[in-house]
Amino acid sequence: MKKKVFNIIQIGDKSNRLSRLFDIFIAIVICANILVTFLQTFDELAFLFPAFHAIEVITILIFCVEYILRIWTADYLYPDKSEFRSRLRFLISFDGIIDLLTILPFFFLSGMVIFRMLRVARIFHLFRLNARYDSFNVITTVLYEKRNQIISSVFIVLILMLASSLCMYSVEHDSQPEVFRNAFSGIWWSMSTLLTVGYGDIYPITTLGRIMAICIAYLGVGAVAIPTGIISAGFVEQYQRKSSLSNIKEADIHEIAEIFVDKRFAGKSVEEMEEAEQVTIFLILREDLSILPQKDTILRLNDIIVIRGEHS
Repeated sequence: MKKKVFNIIQIGDKSNRLSRLFDIFIAIVICANILVTFLQTFDELAFLFPAFHAIEVITILIFCVEYILRIWTADYLYPDKSEFRSRLRFLISFDGIIDLLTILPFFFLSGMVIFRMLRVARIFHLFRLNARYDSFNVITTVLYEKRNQIISSVFIVLILMLASSLCMYSVEHDSQPEVFRNAFSGIWWSMSTLLTVGYGDIYPITTLGRIMAICIAYLGVGAVAIPTGIISAGFVEQYQRKSSLSNIKEADIHEIAEIFVDKRFAGKSVEEMEEAEQVTIFLILREDLSILPQKDTILRLNDIIVIRGEHS
């Protein structure tokens, strides 16, 4: 029973019709919950508030049931861990935290402001659902694989922001003491300039300040282009890896191919994969590791496997 429940509530399992229907149902529930949250802010709809509250209660109860079922079946999500450790892993995972933050605000809406603000987490619940499908999973995978380069580029932007803030304060403080009161007052200006937003609420008026602003604006264009190029290159690499994945069952692989492990194969052993798909797995690429496959080696989500069709 637990295995069947896990297969149904598993997000993005295209091979299971009940799972697809459950995903659609949960998506409708999430959209209804978010819509009610927005409509409750309109005083003109006060006469509908009781109905909105009833919808909110029903959707939150559905979220609670889903959350409990995911905790109960967590040992299938993390088969390499014990039952207790797998449930603990789910509770502290992104999915588990988003699920919890989706539920908590309903019970603490009359309490601290921070709990009322957590209603925004319901929107991320929809993001969590979409992230399990192939088209959206490409984005999350690219961001994860390129995280070090992206963090480095963001660090460069922060350095430029602080440096430009200090420079602009030094030049503009005497002319605009109320605008550039201290070094941190220029951070808002440097953020809008480096990120090419340009709100125009704070701007230099001295000749030297304007010259510096021109240089900083050009640096901002280059700084924004760095993470854009990194992510774009990551998308190209990712789509090349996944090019043969969606049609693996129908594909006639005559040569060695490199494919991406998605939800259909994650958690299966090498032996199960080879028997089910009639392929031979030569190598598993897992993050920075190269693993020689054994029959009982468990495939993980986002693994890259080097295969060849046995019928070739």
